[in-house]
Amino acid sequence: MTSALFQPFQLRDLTLPNRIVVSPMCQYSAVNGNATDWHLLHLGQYAVSGAGLLVIEATGVEPEGRITAECLGLWSDENEAALARVLQVVRPFASMPIGIQLGHAGRKASVRRPGAGRGNLPLSEGGWKTFGPTDAAFGPGWEEPRALDRAGMDRVTQAFVQATQRADRLDLDLLEIHAAHGYLLSAFLSPLGNARTDAYGGNREGRMRFPLEVIEAVRAAWPAHKPMGVRFNGTDWLDGGLTGEDAVAFAHQLKARGVDYMDLSSGGSARAEIPLGPGYQVPYAAQVKREVDVATMCVGLIRDPVHAQAIVERGDADLVGLGRGMLNDPRWAWHAAEALGAKVTVPHQYLRGETTAGLPSQDTIIRSAAAR
Repeated sequence: MTSALFQPFQLRDLTLPNRIVVSPMCQYSAVNGNATDWHLLHLGQYAVSGAGLLVIEATGVEPEGRITAECLGLWSDENEAALARVLQVVRPFASMPIGIQLGHAGRKASVRRPGAGRGNLPLSEGGWKTFGPTDAAFGPGWEEPRALDRAGMDRVTQAFVQATQRADRLDLDLLEIHAAHGYLLSAFLSPLGNARTDAYGGNREGRMRFPLEVIEAVRAAWPAHKPMGVRFNGTDWLDGGLTGEDAVAFAHQLKARGVDYMDLSSGGSARAEIPLGPGYQVPYAAQVKREVDVATMCVGLIRDPVHAQAIVERGDADLVGLGRGMLNDPRWAWHAAEALGAKVTVPHQYLRGETTAGLPSQDTIIRSAAAR
């Protein structure tokens, strides 16, 4: 039987070799937004992992949009050149397309990196003033942001556009916009984060207005033949917050604006109690896929290959994103292929590591290389 998880998937002119996605994983290893040698190590190992798509970590579109001072950025020529150096080394060996996730952390920006304490990074230690829909802080103990005015919204939109143009110059294959987890676009979408009284707040239509303006501008700047996705919340996990109905309404608007896939996540409130468990966010991807008739990606503690396969077989999602699971096991796709009787691309340098007939033989690799 052919494995559903290892079937190709088409997004515009891009063909993914299988449905496994290496999710964006913040590495907190950039310097002034510039990729470093750590990114060579990190992206290099996942580029040969056998997955169908590798997405570069959440990347700030302006310095104030970084989560931490060590987060990756794509707002300057220096940022672009540093990431180009990494891609120049990694891309010749990659067995899959490479995309990038662009975002703005909003009022959740300027925090200490993991392992360096908790909470906001003070201005005296290199922190910065943050931005939000209003001047309401993300939660108790958080710094109050500046409320974005029209000029500020225009600046952020242009920052997304310029980062998109840089991503295209880097010849990246796919673009994803981060609008989840309480970051800037997510905060505008959620009633819990957006108490504005102008045209950019209030009802669902008003709360969607600024995120949709950004996404329209990005889609116009991103080449028509390249796919684009958006990560957003299926729920805030709090009464009065975003619901599955809100996610469906937003997905309809995204589809109408040329977004090719919806990456469903959740959370983003300092008060939320999230019932973590394998596949805990899959129902939201399934609901959007069913009610909007659009490609979806699911994420959320998915580690068992049989579970991942079942998600695709049931039609709950078209793509399965793994973050923590990939950190734990960079060869997850290999092991999934072994378990499901499928094949993945293995670098010839690693062929001696194959353990079952499910992986391609050296002759297959040689013939495939010769055919190219």
